Amino acid sequence: MNEFARITSFVRSMAKEDAGALGELYRDAVKHGVPVIRPEARELLKTQLLLKKPKRVLEIGTAVGYSSIYMTGFLSEDAQITTLELSEERTAEARTNIKQLGKEMQIQVICGDAAETLKELPDDTYEFAFVDAAKAQYIYYLPDVLRVLKPGGVIVSDNILQEGEVLESHFLVEKRNRTIHDRMREYLYVLTHDDRLETAILPVGDGMAISVVRELCKESVL
Repeated sequence: MNEFARITSFVRSMAKEDAGALGELYRDAVKHGVPVIRPEARELLKTQLLLKKPKRVLEIGTAVGYSSIYMTGFLSEDAQITTLELSEERTAEARTNIKQLGKEMQIQVICGDAAETLKELPDDTYEFAFVDAAKAQYIYYLPDVLRVLKPGGVIVSDNILQEGEVLESHFLVEKRNRTIHDRMREYLYVLTHDDRLETAILPVGDGMAISVVRELCKESVL
């Protein structure tokens, strides 16, 4: 085990475990290979929610609804989450889980390609966005994410380091992974160079980026 893996293992061991039905949902998702946020990453997500205290949250990538339900634990009772999911099967499963945990009044699941459903959301609506979907699409989601976020809004982007592969040059990456690699590199460049954003990239979980939306200006690198 290399040094970073040891650090990650230690940090993960410090993360609080979910109790009750939420813990069961998490363990079941992991058991069946459903992509869910890693324990150390959800701790960072939690702290960002507590700091920002958003009333309207956007999530891209619902899966089985775990992260949406998790986030409600750190929001006020009148806060609302809109979560977007491509898969009809996952959407149905998420809605069932959300209802079973009594969160259906706080969480709205919208089924469809986020590249399209995002365009239907109104401008300047959300204060917080959690992006955890198809990694090659992050760069294409960003213009609409910026549009629907209010100035001062926060974007948390998960799994941005791609198990370290994003560090490699284009030609050292397997051909089947090059599109994701190149688009993620482009996404990270935009997050760190667009004048509308202030971004920190952190090696937590599989990498997370925390971006704050500044007052919008006319010119950007998008």
